[in-house]
This record gives sequence, C-alpha cells and structure tokens, in this order.
Amino acid sequence: MVSPANAQNVAAAEADRLPAVTIDPPEARPRDRAKLPRARQAARNSSAVQPSAPVLLPVSGGVTSGSATAGPAYLQPTSASAMTISGTELNARPFSRVGEALEVVPGLIVTQHSGEGKANQYFLRGFNLDHGTDLAISVDGMPVNMPSHGHGQGYADINFLIPELVQSVSVRKGPCFADQGDFASAGAVAVDYFNGLPKNITELTFGSFGHRRALAAASTAVGAGALLSAFEGVAHNGPWDVPDNVRKLNGVLRYSQGTATDGFTLSAMAYSNGWSSTDQVAQRAIDQGVIGRFGTLDPTDGGVSSRFSLSSNWAQSSEYGQSKVNAYVINSSLRLYNNFTYFLDDPVDGDQFSQMDGRTIYGLNASHALDARVGGIETQTRIGLQTRSDDIRVGLFKTLQRETLSTVREDSVREGNVGLWADTTGRWTDWLRTTVGIREDYFAGRVLSDTPQNSGNAQASMASPKAGFVLGPWYRTEFYGNAGYGLHSNDIRGATITVDPIDKVTPQDRVPLLVRSKGGEIGIRTKAIEGLTSSLAVFVLDFDSELLFVGDAGTTEPSRPSRRVGVEWTNQYQMLPWMRLDFDVAYTRARFTDPDSAGNFIPGAPAWVASGGLTFGGEAGWFGALRGRYFGPRPLIEDDSVRSQSSLIFNARAGYKFDNGLRLQLDVLNLFDAKTNQIEYYYLSRLPGEPIDGVADRHVHPAEPLAVRLTLAGRF
Repeated sequence: MVSPANAQNVAAAEADRLPAVTIDPPEARPRDRAKLPRARQAARNSSAVQPSAPVLLPVSGGVTSGSATAGPAYLQPTSASAMTISGTELNARPFSRVGEALEVVPGLIVTQHSGEGKANQYFLRGFNLDHGTDLAISVDGMPVNMPSHGHGQGYADINFLIPELVQSVSVRKGPCFADQGDFASAGAVAVDYFNGLPKNITELTFGSFGHRRALAAASTAVGAGALLSAFEGVAHNGPWDVPDNVRKLNGVLRYSQGTATDGFTLSAMAYSNGWSSTDQVAQRAIDQGVIGRFGTLDPTDGGVSSRFSLSSNWAQSSEYGQSKVNAYVINSSLRLYNNFTYFLDDPVDGDQFSQMDGRTIYGLNASHALDARVGGIETQTRIGLQTRSDDIRVGLFKTLQRETLSTVREDSVREGNVGLWADTTGRWTDWLRTTVGIREDYFAGRVLSDTPQNSGNAQASMASPKAGFVLGPWYRTEFYGNAGYGLHSNDIRGATITVDPIDKVTPQDRVPLLVRSKGGEIGIRTKAIEGLTSSLAVFVLDFDSELLFVGDAGTTEPSRPSRRVGVEWTNQYQMLPWMRLDFDVAYTRARFTDPDSAGNFIPGAPAWVASGGLTFGGEAGWFGALRGRYFGPRPLIEDDSVRSQSSLIFNARAGYKFDNGLRLQLDVLNLFDAKTNQIEYYYLSRLPGEPIDGVADRHVHPAEPLAVRLTLAGRF
C-alpha cells in the first residue's frame, strides 16, 4: 500500500522505467612524468521526446543539480553526450565498490589505488582526474568536490552514496553550460535521490573476503508530506594480506512535501568510515618476492573519514516562471596515512605521511526560469546565483606507524566563490534551437599558515561565455553543437606561497588561483532504428594549465598547457521488452601543447576506454546482467617510454524475484579472474638496501580477484 502523500514519488519511480532519451517529430512534442615530485614538493605547491534534451525525472523537490529543467523541456538545448540515466538502470549493474556505480556514465572509469574509504580515481575524456579534478560531482544539489583539499584539488569522495536511493544521474560533458562552474570542464555528474520509495527495502549481502552489507530503507506519510529514512552498514576486508577492515555506517533522513515544481525537501545525511589500506606498491617488490601480489610495504597505512550534511530544496511555479533554491551545510573530515616512497626521503623512519582535512561548507544555489514569446520566437531565459564558502583546517605531517613525528605544514584556510550565470534559449523554427549564455565567477580567500611567509590573501575572477545549437529532428535524428569557456581552481595555498615550508627560506613560485579551459563538441543522436538509441560526439578541450596527480605525495599540482581531442560513441538497444544491450567506446588524444624535451604525452591519460553489457529481467522471475569494462593502456611518463597495462574485467549477476517481494541475487565480480591492475604509476621509491637516490619503477594496485556476493532482499 502506498500513502497519498507518496503518490508523487510512486509516479516518479514508475517514470524510472522510461528510456533516457527519445526523439519525436515536432508535432509530437509536449508543450510545456619520469620523476614525480616528492611529498615536500607537494607541500610547496600545495530517443523520441523533447529533441533538445533527455527526459529529466522529477527529483529533489524540483531542484536538479547539473541540469536545470524549468519550463518547456524542448527549450533546453543540450549536447550529443548529455543524458539522464535512471536509478533502475544503475542498480541493474553489478559493481564491486559504490563508486563504480558512476560507471553508468558512458566513458567514465572509476577505480581505486588505496583503501575502500578513500575517494576513487576517476578517468574521463582522456583525463586522469585523480580524485575528482575537473569532474564536478553533486548529490542532491550538494557539491562533492572539495577545493584546497589535503589530498588533492577537487577531492570527491562518493563513498556516502546509497545506490538504492538514486532516482536519476544527469550527465553533461565539456565547459559548455552556463550553470556549471568550477571542476566541470571535463564533465558534470548530478546524482539525485528519491523523495520517497514505492516500497520499503531490506537487504542483506554476504560475500568473499569478509564482505557484509545491511540496508534498510522506508517511506511513510507524515502530515502533508513523506518521510524517507535509510540506514546502511558495510564491513569488508578485501583480498589483501593486511585486511582493509572497512567499517562504514551511512544514513539518510528526508522529509518532502509537494511536487517537483511546487514543493520542498529537507534532508539530513550522516556517514562515517574507518579502514586500513594496501596502497599501490612497487612492482619490483612483487617480482623479487619481497611481498606477494596482495601484500603491502607499510601495513599501517589507512584512514578515517566522516561527512554530515543538512540540505533543503525548494521549488515554486507561477505565471512569472519557475524558481528553485537549494541550500546546504556540510561538515566533513579526513585523516589519511600513506607511504608511497617507503625509505626514499627518510632512510631511517620511512616516508609515511599523514594528510588532514577538516572543513565546514556553506552553499546556496538559486535560479529562475521565465518562458516568453519574443517576436514570435519561443524563448526561455534562466538566471542563477551559486555561492559557496569553505572553512578549512588542512595539514601535512610526517608520521611513523601513524604516530606524528613532525609537521610539514598546517594551515587555516577560508575560501569562497560566487557564480552569476544566465542563458537564453530560443526556438527559431521546428528544426533549429539555439542557446547563448554567460557565467561570471569570483573566487577569494585567505591562508593563515604555520609558516607566516606563506600566509596571505588571493582573489581572481573569470567570465565564461557559452553557446549551443540543436538541428532537427529529421528522420528521428538530431545534430548538436556546443562550445564554451570554463575554468578550474588551483589550491589557494599555491596562490599565496612564497617560501619552502620545510626550510622556510627557499623561494617558491606562486600559481594562479583560476585557470582557463575552453572546449567544444559536435555530435548526432538518432533513433532511426527502432529500439536503438545511438549518439556520436566529437570534442576538443584545452587547458592553460594541466592539473597532474603526484603519485608519491597523493596530491595534484599545476603543470603544462594541454589539449584533448576525442570521439565518443554510445548505444542503447532494447532488444526485447525484457532484454537490453548497451555499448559505448571512447578514444582521446591527450597531449601537452608546449615544447619540452621530456615529451608531450600526459601521464595517466587513457586513449581507449569501452564498456558494454546485457541486462535482462522484469518485475518478477529471473533477472541478470553481464558487463565488461575495458581500460586501455596509458603513458606513465611524458615521453611515452613507459606505459601501463590495459585491463578487461567482467562482472555478472543472476537472480530471481519472487511474487511476494523477495529477491535472491548472486553477483560474480571479476568473472574471469583477470590478473591485471586497477591503477599504475611510475616514480622514484626506495626499498631497504637500495641506492639512496631510489629506483624509478612502476607502482601498481592490483585488481581484486574473482569474488562472489549473495544478496537476500525484500520489498514490502
């Protein structure tokens, strides 16, 4: 039984079964590097509907992060690579870690080089995005990326995500959209939760390597609205010689009233995690038998993290247009212990270091959309304000077995930004729609450092024009073009630094607070073949300064200007009402654009990625999936003389849904037990007894071996 207060949420759940993109004739439209810097250097630089848009489901009390949908949907120009994916599709895929759920985004690789409480590694459009740089991730309107973070710029920890609560995932790629600012140059992924569930959920999962998970989620009517509550507990050891010993607790509480266009939500989330980690290890240590394939060179690495948030979404429609407001406050903390170089910097006590980041974030997003007819042309104008303030305590410490030996640097940082944006979309004819937009971003902050010479203020602003068009449909096919300027921010500590925080004397160069990006995309989306939705996008993306991951310090630092040119091909084929096939492949040529004798290849940038799968099943009876993901080789240094392995991993699922709501499900991860690596780097490290200057080597984090997980679930 579903309460009247939950009726809207049930309807939304049913909408999840719709295809993500469709295209109809106009009359059918509704109207409405070889030696990477060491830790000390890091411290120094510290389809047939609306032809113009995929179907966007009503989410989050009407506030959609990443894809505003106020007003007639056909007035929202998009790109060939933009889409919205339902939570149903996401949860039909077997995945080994929660971050991999985001691989539902075509062309996105999500992996890990450390323990299961740390942010994932992301790869998209020829970027090694480290832990999130240049990929803006949001959950219910709240940003996940963190500027000036202790472990790297744009750190995006998605481990608090509960997949069963996901209603939709909206995807846009490139710096072409006025409502996207910092970290969104490669892409933006907006995850939105349900306001309520059509049925309550209980799940128990047991699996290989000590994997255990329990989930309970329920919706109930409260007054004129609905209350959604969910709790998750996870324990996991992994195949490592030193168990991960993951201890994760996660909860969501949400009250909602009204509809997606006239209503509000109030949400509280809480997440806590602690773990040990087997970080990437030197390949020579495995080859020489110093450790096994799943061994570690520092058994005390690991960390603890937490995230608590309170957010609200509000939406209202009237004759004056559609208004939306999203406000949030987030408190997060992280303490990491890593040792990537072993005994290179300190032959006696070793090179373990600890990174600390604790912050409180305050933010507000507001927008208004107005539909009007100007000179016979239907238009939609949107204006928006986005503001965010981070109050941060961040530090880097030298440690031994998690005991602090000394402080490298410790800072108090206040950093904020304001973004004003506007765009106007016009439908000129039945086959031409255009959009023009502009965005102005202002960033400012101050650093109070334990080295006074590195304290200071920094500020910068940048204007970013955008434009796009949509042609068609003709024969259920549309053509798209988008271009725009964007930006990414650098760690503000790098914008105020003057001296080496270790010796307090050596001068250090500052970096700009904001870095320009610019890019464009042309593409096509078609549903000319019944049941098949196919899109092809060709893109280019330039950066004035690349952000590169520093393997032995676990941070990012500014590097050389770069260009990426690539192509993505995405396909979804509904073979039968109960069977679906999908396949996507992407190629990117990524190069530095300035001359340098070291070479112009970008370390970690993948050229080829691909994924595909077969999913089958209905409301009852047998169901399952088989998925494969190819992660191509990457250059590990600038001259491309050292390259990573490629990997091809398959996951499978089979299960049965009983008429009484019970579900029995078996997942098999790494089905063919591929002996490959999740991640690879190339840098200097030193094992005991090796030359004092260290040895340049591959450092790898192996893929987990074949594992099984059995789930018993009930919906009532």
